[in-house]
Amino acid sequence: MPAPRAGKNGFVRTISDSQLAAALSRLPGVPRVVAAGNFATPARALALLDGALAEYRLFMLNAQHGVPDRPGVTLETPFVGPGMRGKPGLRYFPSRLSLVPPLLKQTLPPDVVLLHTSVPRDGTVSLGTEVNILPAAVEAARARGGLVVAQVNPQMPFTNGDAVLTLDEIDYAIEVDEPLPNPVPRPPNEVSQTIGARVAELVPEGATLQLGIGAVPDATLAALTARRGLKIWSEMFSDGVLGLDKAGALDEEVPLTASFVFGSAELYDWVDRNPRVRMLRTEKTNDPGLIARQPALVSVNSALQVDLYAQANAGRVHGVIYSGFGGQTDFVVGALHSPGGRAVIALPSWHPKADVSTVVPRLAGPVTSFQHSFIVSEQGTATIWGRDAASQAQEIVDNVAHPDAREELREGGRALGFPLR
Repeated sequence: MPAPRAGKNGFVRTISDSQLAAALSRLPGVPRVVAAGNFATPARALALLDGALAEYRLFMLNAQHGVPDRPGVTLETPFVGPGMRGKPGLRYFPSRLSLVPPLLKQTLPPDVVLLHTSVPRDGTVSLGTEVNILPAAVEAARARGGLVVAQVNPQMPFTNGDAVLTLDEIDYAIEVDEPLPNPVPRPPNEVSQTIGARVAELVPEGATLQLGIGAVPDATLAALTARRGLKIWSEMFSDGVLGLDKAGALDEEVPLTASFVFGSAELYDWVDRNPRVRMLRTEKTNDPGLIARQPALVSVNSALQVDLYAQANAGRVHGVIYSGFGGQTDFVVGALHSPGGRAVIALPSWHPKADVSTVVPRLAGPVTSFQHSFIVSEQGTATIWGRDAASQAQEIVDNVAHPDAREELREGGRALGFPLR
């Protein structure tokens, strides 16, 4: 007898862990499983699936530590998180984040989708903190007769927009009651604070912000609390945006638009049923055309390296995949086409662990993005857009590179044909 399925009348008929495991064990072949990533992983549901299947393919974005990693599990992702980084046999699929939904629908269709949702409300549940590629994954799975499983959690915030699913889109549901994971707080160091202050100088009043993940974006937001009329159109946001709201820096008439959020318990409480927060699917938040319609969109992203051609590498270290494109390429293009928009790459001038310059004459590996407006380090700000190639290279050496690296960069740049002083 098949396990009971989710109802269509305003409540979810939940099933037991053993019933879900039994249903999953009947899946044929080597199924592909798409699970919510970042800090919204449905850990209980994923553990049950892992125990029920000898072999499967696990597709996640920015997977955190603790995801299954054993013989029989093939890890797949277009954006590598710490839970998959450096794993043997990892299948990395290079893709702009905006194009991952069609990737799932056309090339990598899922057999199972594991969601982490809110409790039902008016015949719906919410994907809460993680919308991202999940609506597309649900559609792709349902189109081929796959399974959609919800881990229902009263501690998952109810967010609006594309986060909302009707109950008839869910096949099976289990219940948990546990706090969402929080990223480890990492207060910005002096270098990050200096970079953040420099980036903040490039943000005008009333600008629309997109910021990535990390110490520099957090420091940038902390330096913007005195601005007014700021708007958010971003792939994600964290506690720094909550800080802007507390300071009165945000335009209260414009919804905050993002595709996923993670941060503190206070942030999760703030987004819960907040009508000012609009969660959209990746195809919308990361569409360069929609990004370009946002006024004065300032895109702030990080990189592992930049070179004298003003190219950024945000994906690989010594040729080995570290993360991936993410949304950087989408937002760089969108920001450049936004009226008054700016695309900023921000990074420290020196990598303390590797003890090397982050500015190199020429990237040795693949390029993540290029043609930015500004490149910023703790040393200064290089103006890129509107300058010829030689002037760009000079700006990067003089204003971004660490003083200890500048002479070598001048020599390397001259070898590339740049008449560097």
